[in-house]
Amino acid sequence: MSDVNKVMEVARRTAPRELFDHNLVREFVCDGVIYERRPARTPEGEVVDGLYNAWIWLNNPRQYNSYTTEMVKGVIHAFRRASNERDVACVVFTAVGDKAFCTGGNTKEYAEYYAGRPQEYRQYMRLFNDMVTSILTCDKPVINRVNGMRIGGGQEIGMACDFTIAQDLARFGQAGPKHGSAPIGGATDFLPVMMTNEQAMWAGVMCEPFSAHKAYRLGMIIDLVPALKVDGRFVPNPLVWTDRMVDEYGRFVYGEYKTGEAAKEAKALLGRGEVDLSLLDQKVEEYCGKLLLTFPECTTKTIEELRKPKLEAWNRNKEDSRAWLALNMLAEAKTGFRAFNEGDKEIGREIDFVALRKALAQGAAWTPELTEALMPHAGKQR
Repeated sequence: MSDVNKVMEVARRTAPRELFDHNLVREFVCDGVIYERRPARTPEGEVVDGLYNAWIWLNNPRQYNSYTTEMVKGVIHAFRRASNERDVACVVFTAVGDKAFCTGGNTKEYAEYYAGRPQEYRQYMRLFNDMVTSILTCDKPVINRVNGMRIGGGQEIGMACDFTIAQDLARFGQAGPKHGSAPIGGATDFLPVMMTNEQAMWAGVMCEPFSAHKAYRLGMIIDLVPALKVDGRFVPNPLVWTDRMVDEYGRFVYGEYKTGEAAKEAKALLGRGEVDLSLLDQKVEEYCGKLLLTFPECTTKTIEELRKPKLEAWNRNKEDSRAWLALNMLAEAKTGFRAFNEGDKEIGREIDFVALRKALAQGAAWTPELTEALMPHAGKQR
């Protein structure tokens, strides 16, 4: 081991008397985003004096950590701060609770404010784009700690991170074409880089959620750990096939959700257990510790180079995507976000897609009457 005292003496003699502050603002406080400095640890768990990891928390668990406009601003400032803090080695991007990392943009805000206001949504999308860019250009490695669902825009900001470590009850997926949008806030840029084009097409278009085990199988995440504790013992997610087996058609089904009787038994076991994220925290700290034991500038350069396929696709498309998403607020997005916001489990949160396609085939215009007729509650007692 080196002589730490001698190293620190050299640092004291060569450092400037006063270090510049490169942040845009002195401090930014946002109720929906928590910035936490946790002492850095070695892979063996030993606390390192004077070094930290920045933990950035989305804090809107009542709405599944969906991000509001103010929260987007908070994330941008948090990543800027983490990138600039000289004593921060690694960034952990996560959220409060065990139900969701993030389910995307706040649909209440989308439906009640942005729907029908393309100019306003265009300005919002400038902030959203800056949030994704702040992750992709952070000077520190970024770990996405997936504590629960990573859906829609949550999937997109998660994929912008360098590493993903998930608890294995988490679900992943997109929401765009099912809810009046297109997943062009990063998903269409990142998915083809992270999996095969066929799998990317399926994930982006069909919007069917898939398990953390499948995400691991597809190469989307670097590690996963069990979170369900039954009778004091951790067990893998019982809702999915975690054995390396094939179905009656010879298809490899590791990570696919169970059906029929197997699903009923799995749900019963799930009901007996409790969620415990201690193994997730251990695994995240372990990866942070491994990253700590690298040359900082060499690590930064390496992640900058390895981010290029995602960053180049993102920069090539983000402004066109922003313009399209803004204009879409006049039609499908206005309808889809309203349906999700006004619907519920009983009547559903999606429009009548068949009726819409039939109406458009007849040349129908996107009038307020058409939007109202497509709502899940249309024709039912409200």
